[in-house]
Amino acid sequence: MSQLINLTEENICNEHICCAISDKKCAKGYELKKEWLKTQFEKGYRFQKVDVRGKVFIEYIPIEESWLPFDGQNFMVINCFWVSGQFKGQGYGKQLLEQCFKDAVAMDGVIAITGDKKRGFMSDPTFFKHMGFEIIDEAPPFFKLWGIRFNQNADYPKFKETARKGSCSNTEGITAYYSDTCPFTDYYIGQELQKYAKKTNTPIQIIKIDSKEKGHQMPIPWIISSIFYKGELITLEMKPEKHLDKLIGTSHS
Repeated sequence: MSQLINLTEENICNEHICCAISDKKCAKGYELKKEWLKTQFEKGYRFQKVDVRGKVFIEYIPIEESWLPFDGQNFMVINCFWVSGQFKGQGYGKQLLEQCFKDAVAMDGVIAITGDKKRGFMSDPTFFKHMGFEIIDEAPPFFKLWGIRFNQNADYPKFKETARKGSCSNTEGITAYYSDTCPFTDYYIGQELQKYAKKTNTPIQIIKIDSKEKGHQMPIPWIISSIFYKGELITLEMKPEKHLDKLIGTSHS
């Protein structure tokens, strides 16, 4: 078993947070993520990482403090969970999840969101199924809520009704939501998406999720980043030109 490092307000200045370690474009977002983490530690937020220089980490928080739109209590919510590249297949995912279970031992269980398949910036649903989780709720267009109970008499959490819309109210051009929960979002959503919209002459509205209350009002159960076009969700990816030219290119030509 490899050593796990638990980030805290005391050591976060000297420890990396895995994503965007050396990406100069995302330097501001990297620091914004660290600042966001500092505000969440006192609320029970955990960031556990394997002691390697790479994306091998898990983040989780009690549901009562989660920014994700859930109804429920006494469950631990997995936010971001990533084992990348050369580190796959070495048992790190199981090790990180078991640490989450240990930190949630006094709770009724653990929940996590995935897509209907492996999607960018989302955990792989096959891993949760393999680890004994079951699908406990669904929301349009493809979101799945997975859960595992330690207390079999407990009620599973559910998505808030507001998060079951699957579409947003703005039907003009692009609507994008993002938060500082990921170091890539400030650059790709907060900056580059604006440039894309200007270049393509596409109307745009960008909404930053900067509080738990705003997260709970999301039309989908996701707060890292999401892009809608004419009200419909088109991608959770963050590199606009790579994805949007294909998804909406014919619409603004």
